[in-house]
Amino acid sequence: MALEDDFLLDDVDDEKTIEFIKNYLPQDLKEKFSDDELYYFLDLIDEYYVESGVLEAQPDADGCVEIDLEKVVDFIIKEARKDKMGEYDPEEILFVVQGEMEYTESLEE
Repeated sequence: MALEDDFLLDDVDDEKTIEFIKNYLPQDLKEKFSDDELYYFLDLIDEYYVESGVLEAQPDADGCVEIDLEKVVDFIIKEARKDKMGEYDPEEILFVVQGEMEYTESLEE
């Protein structure tokens, strides 16, 4: 039952993250991405963090880990193309990545 509870908590957290990102996006992008696309991007962001080693990186003196947002954006665009999800504008995807990061940072405050 604990594993099922973990999945439910992950789903709730993903929903909150998506809502935060939608509110974070500039007005002209708010209607551009479907919820399914945002969930897909969120999965790719998580995948990038795991594959890039960011999660194992040692924090600096301030307790921060440097994340190259452009590399995250490039990863999403490359994977979306490979998965035949479509072509995305890097500047628009950057807002999604920044929104996810802002949400994560808001949880730490």
